[in-house]
Amino acid sequence: MSVHIVYEVKLLLYSFLTGAGLMMTYDLLRIFRIFIPHSYAFIGIEDMIYWIYAALITFSLLYEQNDGELRGYVITGVFMGMFLYDRMISRFFLKFLKNFRKYLKIKMNKCIRRKRRQ
Repeated sequence: MSVHIVYEVKLLLYSFLTGAGLMMTYDLLRIFRIFIPHSYAFIGIEDMIYWIYAALITFSLLYEQNDGELRGYVITGVFMGMFLYDRMISRFFLKFLKNFRKYLKIKMNKCIRRKRRQ
């Protein structure tokens, strides 16, 4: 196989991994929002900071791996990595965390009721 083709396949793989990593970072932001509710203004500011971070990470991928040359399949690979991570991992993980938060609320309420009775 040609050295150039191997390089392009590695670049596509890096773009998938970059997209998955960006979604993992966004999941951390989602987790923060689940456990500490925010106003819409703060959510907007957090999202803006996240997308600036995502743009810088994607730019650094292109700059380091492809000498700054813009390739459509790299950008598509980043979005596909984000999409696949969101559909395969993120949904189940966030659903688990939301249920865990409800469980914690129930336990906390029971504990508070017991203390009030005493």
